[in-house]
Amino acid sequence: MLQNNERRLVEAAEAAVRSLPDGDTHTVAAAAMDTQGRVFTGVNVSHFTGGPCAELVAVGAAAAANAGPLLTIVAVGDRDRGVLAPCGRCRQVLLDLHPEVFVVVPTEDAGLVTRPVRDLLPYSYVATHPTG
Repeated sequence: MLQNNERRLVEAAEAAVRSLPDGDTHTVAAAAMDTQGRVFTGVNVSHFTGGPCAELVAVGAAAAANAGPLLTIVAVGDRDRGVLAPCGRCRQVLLDLHPEVFVVVPTEDAGLVTRPVRDLLPYSYVATHPTG
């Protein structure tokens, strides 16, 4: 069961994904909350050359706003796909940049839970200097 601040984060990501235009360029929105309770959103950018996931765009938006450490993050898919678990690359980036962050993920019974990013990437490589 989600706490109020986690539900607020899911609602922010749902609102962001609902605002996206139809198409294949932007299909996922993410919302991240920092230690001050500020919420930062981002959307993915799909392109044949690659592109960032919504979680990474939200992390960048938080960094651009001088956010404190991120507490929780969630991603929501368009077309009523609901909450999505982060991909492996996002899990690694989150672990390296915000090792204490919690991630809202779907459960097998269509519920939602919050788990530490470390639990989503067991036996992971931990960068000692993730930015350099």
